[in-house]
Amino acid sequence: MKLGAIEAGGTKFVLAVGNDQGEILEKEVIPTEHPDITVPKVISFFKDKGIERLGLGGFGPIDINETSKTYGQLQKTPKTDWVDYPLGAALKEGLGVPVKIDTDVNVAAMSEAKWGGNATDVDTCLYITVGTGIGAGAYFHGQTLKGLSHSEMGHIKVRRHPDDTYEGTCPYHGDCLEGIAAGPSLEKRWGGKKGHELAEDDQVWEMEAFYLAQALTSYIYILSPERIIMGGGVMKQKQLFPLIRRKVLEMLNGYVSSPYLTEQEIDNYIVFPGLTDEAGVKGALYLAMKE
Repeated sequence: MKLGAIEAGGTKFVLAVGNDQGEILEKEVIPTEHPDITVPKVISFFKDKGIERLGLGGFGPIDINETSKTYGQLQKTPKTDWVDYPLGAALKEGLGVPVKIDTDVNVAAMSEAKWGGNATDVDTCLYITVGTGIGAGAYFHGQTLKGLSHSEMGHIKVRRHPDDTYEGTCPYHGDCLEGIAAGPSLEKRWGGKKGHELAEDDQVWEMEAFYLAQALTSYIYILSPERIIMGGGVMKQKQLFPLIRRKVLEMLNGYVSSPYLTEQEIDNYIVFPGLTDEAGVKGALYLAMKE
């Protein structure tokens, strides 16, 4: 059985054809442009591939309520060209196959739990991406976390670093977590330089870790996941991981008692994605398998 998978991110769409064994047979990456440009390219890629179902892990906010009349429609997303765009309906109409939809971070958490190696030994995990935006998805006991809608953990408020005067980039909240810690915020705060150009500047990563560790501490208090996986372009600056781990322990200050949250085990608790850059697209494939 051939299945289609899409990881729809703020910068790029990853398109793949796979099978029900979780194998990726063919893959293509296209930029995230205006939907009138991007969606025809997506449909063209899948059109003659013989897929029977399609899984979509999309950037948000997006309607993931399967009983809703606007299932698969983008909502008040920071990608303003996509606000109210009926992505799910456009794909279903263009390809004539069932389309199953969740967020990009929810499906990444799901694929890490199933196939990733870094979370297959636990029942609950959190996947956080730090890139063009910041989002987090949770996978708990076989299900992704949903309620009123999906979670929007990238838009929580965090305390300001005492040396930070940057106003933030989020068009809705200004200096929420995404507004001051996502890739575009890093670039604008530090004079237009990309992350790799700032790799040797300790001040940059100490401040970034300060914000991300605050968020992780809040997620630990609220969700209590057994593993936290951090991916996305910013997290490829590997010097961030030890800084974040140390700051999380400092901020928790021993309040949550768990073997995971100790100096001996924290390196195995806050980890890289086991599936590296394929966590999202493989999660979308698994979503199609579950349909």
